[in-house]
Amino acid sequence: MLENLQTVAYIAASVLFIFSLGGLSNQETARRGNLYGMVGMIIAFVATAMGLGIDSDGILAGVVLPAAVVGMLAASRVAMTAMPQMVAILHSFVGAAAVLVGISNYLQPTSLTGAEATIHQLEIFIGVFIGAVTFTGSIVAFGKLQGLISSKPLLLPARHWLNLGLVLASIALGAQFMSINFSSGVSAGLPNAFPAGLQSLLIMTVLASILGVHLVMAIGGADMPVVISMLNSYSGWAAAAAGFMLSNDLLIITGALVGSSGAILSYIMCRAMNRSFLSVILGGFGSGTGVATPQGEQTTGEVQMITVEETVNRLGNARRVIVVPGYGMAVAQAQHPLAEITKLLRERGIEVRFGIHPVAGRLPGHMNVLLAEANVPYDIVLEMDEINPDFPKTDVVLVIGANDTVNPSALEDANSPIAGMPVLEVWKAATVIVMKRSLASGYAGIENSLFYKDNTWMLFGDARKNMDAILSKMVEQEAVSSLAASRS
Repeated sequence: MLENLQTVAYIAASVLFIFSLGGLSNQETARRGNLYGMVGMIIAFVATAMGLGIDSDGILAGVVLPAAVVGMLAASRVAMTAMPQMVAILHSFVGAAAVLVGISNYLQPTSLTGAEATIHQLEIFIGVFIGAVTFTGSIVAFGKLQGLISSKPLLLPARHWLNLGLVLASIALGAQFMSINFSSGVSAGLPNAFPAGLQSLLIMTVLASILGVHLVMAIGGADMPVVISMLNSYSGWAAAAAGFMLSNDLLIITGALVGSSGAILSYIMCRAMNRSFLSVILGGFGSGTGVATPQGEQTTGEVQMITVEETVNRLGNARRVIVVPGYGMAVAQAQHPLAEITKLLRERGIEVRFGIHPVAGRLPGHMNVLLAEANVPYDIVLEMDEINPDFPKTDVVLVIGANDTVNPSALEDANSPIAGMPVLEVWKAATVIVMKRSLASGYAGIENSLFYKDNTWMLFGDARKNMDAILSKMVEQEAVSSLAASRS
């Protein structure tokens, strides 16, 4: 009876996880999608805990409750700007879990024989390999996003041969591992001698860990959003492998959902950046820091500066305005005054819309979440492909903290490292106002020729302070207009 209830619960949880992924694909349904996921996870956890038996309740509670408290505190305190690195570090936990589950499963006594034993050994080896790559790769991704490690790619000599050597060595260890009849050594408990199968497994774990580090270290800052999505896929497959090792159907289904959706998202993002998935995996793009273009034509021209007052006047005299937010807006937490400015402009009859690049903010959907948090209407937030044809008909484009995603070099300089990458074509508007702290390069380490265009004006300073100042001036203008209207 209990087994049947657990099966029904797993089916219900799986359906809720599918609904969750469907809900997260759209802004309007994202909150509902999150709710479906949380309910599904609660059902899955309760069903799994009930299947363990009463004797395990104390141990389970002692492990789960502290972890739940830590998770809640971490999630409640993390800023939206730090969400990409938090996602990365959570991926590393899944990878570490897959490694520990695999090694534990190998040491666990088993009665499997023949083909079943062979399949089980293969599940363990593949699961540990994927888990180790995910674990160390995610830690490096966290370090790069957090600024603990330079975003500049580590390009070792013959790095591709190094990766190939690590993979081939792991395959050779896998063949050795599969040839060992571990059941005679493990099922009766560990003998005094170190098990040969465990030795192969542990050496492979070390090699896979090195591979994970090197793969992500070789990837530059501009590709980090794709890396996060890729590691999300890896963590899903690691979870699915753990499900096979534990004979847990729900873990297999959940891991497959996460793995496949992460792979699809990685493909979409690579297409949005005009990059092949293989080129991202092999790395070597982006130079991290510096202000000079590493390749291609050198940017020339003079920078034109604008004041807050002039910005307010240009916005007020416009008929069509497009706002392009970037990571700088997230860092400054400027979305709330921006939402108020948007509201005032729309009340004046000015058309205001937002253009979002697929990889803006170092995480897919990052900007969409920030704008939704500030109650910006969903229907005026458009994706890059939808908004790009409208820039030539736009009076003012307000770029807030975006850099690489609005760089004209992608289309105008065939020798640029980002040549061919689709970008928001903001320079085609009548006027472009860029809010930025300085002329420093973006996360990709590539100089932006947009700053030197004849129709571009730079408003330097903290985005939040500038947005507050613009909002204050607009409110002041509204008050003066209302007073004049009342007197007349």
